[in-house]
Amino acid sequence: MNTHDQDARDSSGGGQDQPEQDRVRAETVRRLERSMGALGTAAVARMDERLGWFRRMSAEDRSWIGLVAQSGVAAFVDWFRNPVRGRPAITVEVFGTAPRELTRSVSLQQTVDMIRVVIDVVEAQVDELAAPGGAQQLREAVLRYTREVAFSSAKVYARAAEARGAWDARLEALIVDALLHGDREEGLETWGSALGWSHTPVIAVAGETEGEGGAKVLDDLRAAARRLGHDVLAGRQGSRVVVVVGVGDRYPEEELPLVAAEPLAGLFGPGPVVVGPAVPDLRAAGSSARAAVSGLRAAVAWPDAPRPVLADDLLPERALHGDADARRQLVEEVHVPLAKAGSPLLDTLSVYLEHASSLEATARMLFVHPNTVRYRLSRIAELTGHTPSDGRGSFVLRIAVALGRLEGAA
Repeated sequence: MNTHDQDARDSSGGGQDQPEQDRVRAETVRRLERSMGALGTAAVARMDERLGWFRRMSAEDRSWIGLVAQSGVAAFVDWFRNPVRGRPAITVEVFGTAPRELTRSVSLQQTVDMIRVVIDVVEAQVDELAAPGGAQQLREAVLRYTREVAFSSAKVYARAAEARGAWDARLEALIVDALLHGDREEGLETWGSALGWSHTPVIAVAGETEGEGGAKVLDDLRAAARRLGHDVLAGRQGSRVVVVVGVGDRYPEEELPLVAAEPLAGLFGPGPVVVGPAVPDLRAAGSSARAAVSGLRAAVAWPDAPRPVLADDLLPERALHGDADARRQLVEEVHVPLAKAGSPLLDTLSVYLEHASSLEATARMLFVHPNTVRYRLSRIAELTGHTPSDGRGSFVLRIAVALGRLEGAA
């Protein structure tokens, strides 16, 4: 039956003339008004009986739902009393009684289940509630009202989802900003919990956007990370985008940062994409985010860097750009182990680098056999993870040794 046919039947009253129809409606309204309290109570009792999720709710939320049910019955009676009003204003009259937070406790499907229970309770008593000759009129009014409630429910949840999405995006940006500036870290876990954050360890990824597409890049990064089963926070400062990702334990520890970041790298704009080191939890994610952003600033000094590239692989460039953490890390990871191993290694490395990586020239300057130089160079690679004969490795070692000497001189 279409809306026109239904409205025609409503107005016809099943063959009754208008005065008789109005009399029957008025009597039905009086009966409904006397039964409103009982209908609301019966609806809540039926929900408690049939809906397990309702039984498991807190007393406060159950009370709010009961109030919504009562408001729904009252709004229906008011609309039935004045049919000339046309479509009922359900969003305000029914859902306006409950706090917005209730949409987090009750899903749209649960709301539909609740509506069905309330309507079942009313429909089961139509014959008793309606005045003689008004049962069909009341039944059709209930069906029409049910349809409007269903549409209004969808609107309420759509608006709540839109508002929650905007709020979540603002909260994500706030967390990322706090991580980068190192302030308010005591509240990070609480903020993360508000967004459903649960996965550890955590990495940060920094890159650039192009033109006005920053919002789309953020949305794409969030969607891609969530498809991979990650927790994700994303924020943008100008053209720079920083993504903090909780990746779980699905990756080997030694491969974690790069393997987790690779599926996301292609979603950034042109230019370098830098991955901060893995940290144990969101509270410690500031160090990873700051390393990633520092690496992004300094990556211009290494045009041939891979994409994505680890922030730790950009330590020399970061140190030259003024990153104190990178300077300290280079000294601790390279210069300190060499110094502890004894002067022959540091002396051999210095001479080797000064003589264009020539074994023979280094051996002559140190008055040792070339095999001795080879052995010392292999020990240097073992201790630092950087090979002196490799172009990139020699650059890292040269910067680290220079920084170590500067620190010792200071």
